[in-house]
Amino acid sequence: MTSAGAQSARAPAVSWLIVAVAVAWNLVNLRALTLPVTYLNDATMHEQMVRFATERLRAGHLPLTSWFPFLGEGSPQFLHYQGLPAMLAGAVGVATGPDAAFRWSLYLLLSLWPVSVYLAARAFGGGRAAAAASAAMAPFLVSATGVGYEQQAYTWNGFGVWTQLWAMWTLPLAWGWSWRAIRDGRGYLPAALLTALTAALHFETGYLALSVLIVWPFLAGRPLLARIRRAALVLGASLLASAWVIVPLLSQRPWAAVNQPLQGTGLVNGYGARQVLDWLFTGHVLDSGRLPVITLLAAAGLTVAWLTWSSDRGARALLAALAVCLLLTFGRTTFGSLVDVIPGSADLFFRRFMMGAQLAALLLAGRGAAWLASRCARLLEARVPRWRPGLSLAAAVITAAAVLAPAWLQLGAFSRQDAAEIAAQRNADSAQGAELDRLIAVIDRDGGGRAYAGMPSNWGQNFTVGQVPVFKYLESRDIDEAGYTLRTASLMTGPEYYFNDHVPAAYRLFGIRYLILPAGQRPPVSARLTMTSGPYALWTAGGTGYVQAGEVTGRLSADRADLGTRAVPVLDSGLADQGIYLGVRYNATTEQRQQSALRGRYGDSEGPVAGAATAVGAGSADLANGDASATVRMSRPGVVVLSASYDPGWTGRVNGRPEPVRMVAPALVAVDVPAGTDHVTFRFHGYGGYPELFALAALALGGVAATDWARRRRSSPGDPPAPPGP
Repeated sequence: MTSAGAQSARAPAVSWLIVAVAVAWNLVNLRALTLPVTYLNDATMHEQMVRFATERLRAGHLPLTSWFPFLGEGSPQFLHYQGLPAMLAGAVGVATGPDAAFRWSLYLLLSLWPVSVYLAARAFGGGRAAAAASAAMAPFLVSATGVGYEQQAYTWNGFGVWTQLWAMWTLPLAWGWSWRAIRDGRGYLPAALLTALTAALHFETGYLALSVLIVWPFLAGRPLLARIRRAALVLGASLLASAWVIVPLLSQRPWAAVNQPLQGTGLVNGYGARQVLDWLFTGHVLDSGRLPVITLLAAAGLTVAWLTWSSDRGARALLAALAVCLLLTFGRTTFGSLVDVIPGSADLFFRRFMMGAQLAALLLAGRGAAWLASRCARLLEARVPRWRPGLSLAAAVITAAAVLAPAWLQLGAFSRQDAAEIAAQRNADSAQGAELDRLIAVIDRDGGGRAYAGMPSNWGQNFTVGQVPVFKYLESRDIDEAGYTLRTASLMTGPEYYFNDHVPAAYRLFGIRYLILPAGQRPPVSARLTMTSGPYALWTAGGTGYVQAGEVTGRLSADRADLGTRAVPVLDSGLADQGIYLGVRYNATTEQRQQSALRGRYGDSEGPVAGAATAVGAGSADLANGDASATVRMSRPGVVVLSASYDPGWTGRVNGRPEPVRMVAPALVAVDVPAGTDHVTFRFHGYGGYPELFALAALALGGVAATDWARRRRSSPGDPPAPPGP
């Protein structure tokens, strides 16, 4: 075998060796992620969703149709939020335990990401050297925002955006296989399956997977109509295969709150073209906090791609993907109301689209690195006597290690700090956490109930177990609580943000039975000290629980975008303590809102009046199973109110007869009851169309599989390959 032939034969092994080194670096540096610990960030919620999914699956129930009771006074969380990652990990958790399934999914998905990057780079037509270079750089991305495709987005002392991690793995593959399907007319099934999977795993990443399909047909060469048909096939099949996520989400969208406190900020609207481009050109999209080594390689790759625009279709596709992702990242801050043409734009966090720009830039950086390496190798072979081709590979590896030194030194230090903080938190869980667990055991012993331990916006942020606020620690122990705000799309998430813990009636509205406070601190409202354990004290509020009764004396006009602020006067009033509630005129017209505003502080009510004489007798609540009941005694007709976020899936029965549910302010579930002694039951029934939508997904994927099979049947082994085209 000639020297050139031997080198060519070694190329696959060498490229995969580079990928393996990148993966091994991750596996070693991120190994602390496998340790059980209470999480500091949103991983607390994600781990809880995995536990919930495991329990529902063990009981033979679909999490998608279940009531998730722990946050925001409950919601059908697996419908409104991307619940597929939790269901997949929860299914594994049936065998391994849900917490272990969560930790290992975090560790392995993050560690193995270079594999996905390598395969995607190859699908775009990049050489092995370019693909290996992209994979080698994949662990080292760092952005100014910290929520992109980087370690900080997922680790313990980062942001914990775990569902994005699943789609981070599938998006490169969805892009690569979709481009190959459009370019070559083959592989429709993996393209559609990966694109649909990306949309189901993480909604905003799904936009990145789908949006490029609109642009790429015009860059894939002639004949244009054939490329458009191919893209339409992938796009249509992807949408149909993900309809089980999209259709329920759209149909139930009126009952999903807009994150009102964050509206108007860069977190939702995007940071705008000026800021994003400044970050891009100064290295803060790929290399924040260090020398911009990956940014410079991406610039080289972009330049090469631009110069080879007419001959390299894969380069054109990556440039287009970068442009599309940057435009999405600019968001409403740059384009204003024009972004309303994007379906679901009111619910998008535009800053998150920067992850797509990072991915496209990373794939371009690999091409830039390979181009520079090949140029240097040719120069050395031409200018240095007796320079052997094999030495070029060694020189490239040494140079790459030196160039990436600022990146791996920075990320290595970050991983060591993360591991040290995990170790410290584990010690705190064993000591302080054990003290708090004694209070949690009392809550469980007494039948459970909703707890309050402060909020991110008040003293609760500094009331901690180690570094973790107590309200997050309660989530790790599956305690239903009020105060861990803005984590769900429930209609109560906005009112909860404006909860005033000095107003006694607000505790009744939110169904808060327990307060957990620092030992020695007096509660802000009347409550009875139940137990003290170490630095923590458990208090019980009298007369509160999940079910209350009273009378509706007026109405409040609101919609999903302003329910929080519209409810503030009700939250700050003492109406609930008098058994007085307001109905909610939901999605009211402008005229109805104006009339309501003219009628005073309490909506259509004339103000506080004497409430209905009521008493709540025996009751029970199992909100994890979507059930609650109580017996009430009413001196005159009124309402029975369940302190759970309103959703049309709730049904009610009064004395065994079905009774329509209604919304009372802020956004709670209620049924009308007659005078006398009434037995009231509430039950949640989730979205019922999933079997048909699953069947539709199977038909769509079966259709593209048949298309692939038919194409292979038409292509005989002796046919010459199609010309590559421009």
